[in-house]
Amino acid sequence: MKRPATKPKPTALQKAVELLAAQDHSTAKLKEKLVRRGYGTDEIDAAVARLTEKRYLDDEVVCRRQFQYMYEDGRLSLRQIMEKLRQRGFPREVIEACRPEDSREREEAVALSCLRMKFRAPAPAEKWKVFLYRRGFDMAVCEAAAAAFRAEAPENAEEDDGFDE
Repeated sequence: MKRPATKPKPTALQKAVELLAAQDHSTAKLKEKLVRRGYGTDEIDAAVARLTEKRYLDDEVVCRRQFQYMYEDGRLSLRQIMEKLRQRGFPREVIEACRPEDSREREEAVALSCLRMKFRAPAPAEKWKVFLYRRGFDMAVCEAAAAAFRAEAPENAEEDDGFDE
C-alpha cells in the first residue's frame, strides 16, 4: 500500500500570510511564531520585509486598532490596555502614541463600572480601592470611583471599614 504524499512545508512568507489572515499580529509576535515553527532568521526577515513593503504588516495601524477596540470596550484600565499591547509585541513608542491626552474621565467611568460588576454585597471602601488599584487604575481614580460608588449605592459600603478616609 502506498503512503499518501506529505505536503511540503510552506515557506515562511506563506506561513506568515496564513497567520495574518487568521489574526492581526505585531512584527515581533509574528517573528516569534515563525521561529517556533522552525523557520530560519534570514527567511523570516525576508518574509517580514515583503509583508511590510506590501503593507500587510504595520505595527502602528494594528496597535492603534487593537488599542481603540480595548479602549472603547470600557472594561480595562489604560495601564491594562498598554500592558496587553506590550505583551503582544508592540514597541513602547507605538503604544504611547495611541494613548489619548486626557483619559481621566474615561478611567473613572471604567473603574466605577468595574466596581458595579464586582461588588454586590457590602464591602469596605478600602477593598474597592485595592481591587481597582490591582486592575491598573491610579490611586486618584480609585478614590474617585469609590466615592461615586458609595454615593450611588450607600448600602454597598460597610459602616466601619477600619481605615481613615
